[in-house]
Amino acid sequence: MTEESNGNGKRFRILILDDEPIVCKRLKPAFQKQGYEVETFTESASALARLKDTAFDIIITDLKMEGADGMQVLSAAKAVAPETRVIIITGFATLETAKESYRKGAFDFVAKPFKLGDILDCVRKIEQELRGETQ
Repeated sequence: MTEESNGNGKRFRILILDDEPIVCKRLKPAFQKQGYEVETFTESASALARLKDTAFDIIITDLKMEGADGMQVLSAAKAVAPETRVIIITGFATLETAKESYRKGAFDFVAKPFKLGDILDCVRKIEQELRGETQ
């Protein structure tokens, strides 16, 4: 199997939201190379509009942005599709924001800067969980 599938024969869909274009530019090809279907956004309003139209398996969102922040995106994503797994990434990590993220249903909370391998591993864990392969 060369493409990552969500078990329904479809590729896993990932939405990446970060107001720093370099983050999207770096993550998109890395996940596409692994077989994931990826859409990137640098404005939260555009990402939120897309979430209303399309279901994503995984959302990777920055915490601090203009407009809706990562917590608002997390809440909106869970309201539309509770099964969606959300990873919060931030350059302003605190214990309080990490706790709030988990309390609101985030799968993981990753401080920037992060290694590409770390975020890929996080997505693979989600993939295993969604396939029922958790240990």
